Amino acid sequence: MSKQFDMEIFLEGVLSGSHATRQRHLRQAKAIQTAIAKRWHRDNPWTWQRKHLAWFLNQYLRSNSESTHYYYLLTISRISLRLGKSWCFQS
Repeated sequence: MSKQFDMEIFLEGVLSGSHATRQRHLRQAKAIQTAIAKRWHRDNPWTWQRKHLAWFLNQYLRSNSESTHYYYLLTISRISLRLGKSWCFQS
C-alpha cells in the first residue's frame, strides 16, 4: 500500500489569503482527491485530466448548493494553476 499524495505540499505555492482560506482550499482539495481516487483510482493530481475535475463539479457536486459549487470551483482553479493547465470550468 502506497502513501497518499500530500495535497498540502502540492498546493503550497499557489495558496494565498488568510489562514482560514488556505485551510478551506486544502480541505476541499483533499475531498476532490478522495472522490477522484474512488472513481478513477487516481490519487495523484499530476495524473488527473480535465474530465476528472469536470466530473467532480458536474456530477459529484450536483446536489450541493451554488455557493458550495463556487467554492470548489475556486479550489479547482488553484489545482489547475499548480498543474500549469489553462483549464476553464463553468460555474
